[in-house]
Amino acid sequence: MYDSFNRHINYIRVSVTDRCNLRCEYCMPAEGVSRMQHADILSFEEIVDVVRTAVNFGVNKVRLTGGEPLVRKGIISLVSMISQIEGIHDLGMTTNGQLLSEYAIALKKAGLHRVNISLDTMDEERYSRITRGGSLGKVVEGIDAAIGAGLEPVKINCVIKNTPSEPDAMLIKDFCEKKELELRYIREMDLENGEFYVVHGGTGGDCSRCNRLRLTANGMIKPCLFNDMEYNVRELGARESLQLALQNKPACGTVNLKGEFYNIGG
Repeated sequence: MYDSFNRHINYIRVSVTDRCNLRCEYCMPAEGVSRMQHADILSFEEIVDVVRTAVNFGVNKVRLTGGEPLVRKGIISLVSMISQIEGIHDLGMTTNGQLLSEYAIALKKAGLHRVNISLDTMDEERYSRITRGGSLGKVVEGIDAAIGAGLEPVKINCVIKNTPSEPDAMLIKDFCEKKELELRYIREMDLENGEFYVVHGGTGGDCSRCNRLRLTANGMIKPCLFNDMEYNVRELGARESLQLALQNKPACGTVNLKGEFYNIGG
């Protein structure tokens, strides 16, 4: 399917939860955030309905995000349900890796194709400080488990302040080269002030090439991360919500005053 600017929209990012087992400095405050009410979170059946409808429109790439998707109870079942939808060529997940070593084999068996893993430093103390309590060792174990399970290519998402030449970013580069991992640098962004940048090694942030829509955990279809527009699938239905998002997808991002990265999925 194509939007009004003739961009081929074939990708939907699905936030399955707003909850996370980390509190990364650039994502949320140390005290955490107010969680969505359980009744507001889409059920697996509702998520599958939206994804199936999107695939009928021409979407063939699906990525599960959060929050942290692996904290969603029954996530393996959801992966299995989505993987059975005919027409999906790329089913991925973005994870912080803390639980990945436990789930990698099951995720692969359920039909997940690959994973993107967030990793911003190779210094254990800095990692714990940035994530407010995360374990670097668990991430490395998760990476190895993903490789072993065949969730490849394993891609690393590294958040940087300004440039890939920063010390932490260079250490991540060395680590990825040794393990033959694909690396993407993501410069820190600001939804409220409309500060976003093209991802180094990817296409995210390049509005002229944007090919995606987003589904939030509470059922909002968003045509653009840096925009307040959203369409409620429970009120409008999956088909109409997707159509409206496609028709009204802006040429370029501006600002987002209603959401946060942790509950939209980045």
